[in-house]
Amino acid sequence: MLHNPKARTTARATQFLYLAVLATLLITTFYPEPIAGVSITLMLSVKLLPLLALGLPVFRGNNRGYIWLGFAVIFYFTQAVVSAWLTQGAPGPVILMILTFLLFSVAMVHLKVNRPVTG
Repeated sequence: MLHNPKARTTARATQFLYLAVLATLLITTFYPEPIAGVSITLMLSVKLLPLLALGLPVFRGNNRGYIWLGFAVIFYFTQAVVSAWLTQGAPGPVILMILTFLLFSVAMVHLKVNRPVTG
């Protein structure tokens, strides 16, 4: 539930970044090439299911869902930083690192802007 007009902007930005992170995770699974000997279904499940479980709260604007999104995104950010370091700055992990940082930041700004009116 959106409590003011500014929250609409931050919610849309969060939704866009959420979709961008999902797309990046999907693309990096197949590009440059899938890891040999690993099930694609298993890889996609491990990468996407935690975020997909938070899709409904994100698109409904549920503040608790945004809080849980923040917790989940921290793990994706950490993994992206480690991958970027180990691959010496490969584009995929660097893009994922930037997107997850922005997703976390915008989601937290949304929570600040979307506080319920008291009184």
